[in-house]
Amino acid sequence: MEIIKEFISNYNFEIILGMGIILFVLLIFNIVNQFRISSITKKYDRLVEGVEAGSLEKIIFQSLDRVDEVSEDIIKLKDFCYDLDDRLKLSVQKVGFIRYNAFSEMGNDLSFSIAMLDDKINGFVITSIYGRDECNTYAKSIINGKSKYNLSEEEIEAINRAINNKSFTEEIARS
Repeated sequence: MEIIKEFISNYNFEIILGMGIILFVLLIFNIVNQFRISSITKKYDRLVEGVEAGSLEKIIFQSLDRVDEVSEDIIKLKDFCYDLDDRLKLSVQKVGFIRYNAFSEMGNDLSFSIAMLDDKINGFVITSIYGRDECNTYAKSIINGKSKYNLSEEEIEAINRAINNKSFTEEIARS
């Protein structure tokens, strides 16, 4: 015991300085930990925001249930999109239009041919030939870009314009 008293009295200043340094380091650690706890508390508050008093486990399970519901909805939406895509392939997607003067003695481009085709180049072409005394309209089926009926140059041009995806509005604007 004597040795301890002598040691303390000889190194009194160093012991007090060492204890001060230890207290200072502990104070720094305490401040750092308070910042960490504050950050974790903010994250936790954000996590449980809008939720009635409940456990974190309950919140996680509710979130997982919502994720499962959203996954099921995504699968349903994908199926719907595939079905819609299949149906759209059968709809009119390509339109070709041409106006022309069927008879040289008539001064206006009042005759026209319009081709309406689906994704597989199936559809029809409608031709209206305007004459001074009458107007005749014809419809011809198109399968794979061809018709079993004889096609006029204008009908072929309307089909080619549709196949080449020329805009219907551009064709009307030009005519």
